[in-house]
Amino acid sequence: MASITTSDGTNLFYKDWGPKDAQPIMFHHGWPLSSDDWDNQMLYFRSHGYRVIAHDRRGHGRSDQSDIGNDMETYAADVAAIARALDLRDAIHVGHSTGGGEVVRYAARAERGRLAKAVLIAAIPPMMVRSVANPDGVPRDVFDGFRSALAANRAQFYRDVPSGSFYGFNREGANVSQGLIDNWWRQGMAGGAKAHYDCIAVFSETDFTEDLRTITVPVLIMHGEDDQVVPIGNSAHKAIRLVRDGTLITYPGLSHGLFATHPDVVNRDLLVFIRA
Repeated sequence: MASITTSDGTNLFYKDWGPKDAQPIMFHHGWPLSSDDWDNQMLYFRSHGYRVIAHDRRGHGRSDQSDIGNDMETYAADVAAIARALDLRDAIHVGHSTGGGEVVRYAARAERGRLAKAVLIAAIPPMMVRSVANPDGVPRDVFDGFRSALAANRAQFYRDVPSGSFYGFNREGANVSQGLIDNWWRQGMAGGAKAHYDCIAVFSETDFTEDLRTITVPVLIMHGEDDQVVPIGNSAHKAIRLVRDGTLITYPGLSHGLFATHPDVVNRDLLVFIRA
């Protein structure tokens, strides 16, 4: 397996497909999944001539189940280490959910010449949890419930999430895919419980406001209007007002996992932005 070792000794798994002299697109997965969540997009953009890269975040997938470094600063530093190791130049970074936060933190600090564009899909920025500064955020007890469910029975919790709100399969008339549910569970259970537990605080409590303001490259924000996990009013609608050069595309009726349930729609719009 392809991997790099970070400065703190953590081994990070990654995939790197396509011509090495082609423009790179790096994909960043959501919690608690892995690079496998991007299979459709990796194949699609590879077929269009791009170099496609995706990694398993520390504590997730095939990367080390480290009990240290489970914070957004380290996640972004890990991305920078991969970009340096693979010498990625003029890359487009695409992140979903927690991965969108990772893209924002990385993009705000990326080395000159490494970043061309950023894409946030159903992403957590600017901040999820309700607070004095974010009064319409998600109540903290929702995330406490995540932690309790994970600690009590992670395997069952990882069945319940994709079966319900993640893909919108709890909506009347939903086209339920058992394959997506099973694949979500498979990816989640491959990672480490400690890293996944820690990451709940990371994706809910990290404030990306200043990172969004700092990004100078074009940013595409894509969000389902029926996202029950990362509500659009607390995320995309706020984030678009913070970035300097942003484009917002919203999708009526689509869920948090829109790029998996409707890849043809998302891939088409993503390709247009990348080629622009």
